[in-house]
Amino acid sequence: MALFEGNPIAFQQDSFTSSSTQLFPLGTRAQTRDGRVFRYCQMGAADGVAGDLYQSAAPIPNHLANTPPVVALGATSFSYTPGATGGAANLYSEGYLQVDTTPGQGYIYKVLGHAAITASVAFTLNLFPEDAIQIALTASSRVGLIHNPYKNVILPPTTQTATVVGVAPCIITATQYGWLQTWGPASVLINGTPAITAPVVNSATTTGAVDKWTTAAADVAVQPLGHMMQVGVSTKNNFVFLQLAP
Repeated sequence: MALFEGNPIAFQQDSFTSSSTQLFPLGTRAQTRDGRVFRYCQMGAADGVAGDLYQSAAPIPNHLANTPPVVALGATSFSYTPGATGGAANLYSEGYLQVDTTPGQGYIYKVLGHAAITASVAFTLNLFPEDAIQIALTASSRVGLIHNPYKNVILPPTTQTATVVGVAPCIITATQYGWLQTWGPASVLINGTPAITAPVVNSATTTGAVDKWTTAAADVAVQPLGHMMQVGVSTKNNFVFLQLAP
């Protein structure tokens, strides 16, 4: 289907295709004429399944709460030393740097790119020019990295390890780029038989599916995703009104 943004300007890639070439920034918002909303993503290492839920790549604990060097006000490039976990070049491209300890606490910056990461070895982290450091960092600061939510998306395990970001409207080839639906009527894999209007969450037993949300203590940490538009039929794809990124 054709996708539009704002005053209807058609995008180059419709919601039923994937592409080996990145055409837009990750997270770009698009919508259909009827108001369904989509976000541009890169699929992870396995082909995407039409009608299944997808989540962000899980954060890497050893890339959070790291100690920076002294970083000057206005810097867009500096040395970053991770913990004892490596990573691919540009793993955090279009992702984010946060500062969680003063000085600089509360600021977030967008990452442009970096070389391959070797465990516990400093590498050069580059920020977007418009995201230069606003408060100089010291060895008392703590910094962390997180992926763009729409980069290398994966099927959520039965216990989520990151935010659910949308439903694939088609088969998206592994590592290629396409769209995830985040708002409006969608065809979603169902587990169980949730009633019409029932709120739904990531399934605790079936990968890529939704369950009816309950108030059980075990469900306190789940992420509300939307509500049923029909009575659910287990193992089938049914209508769900998604209420993720509007």
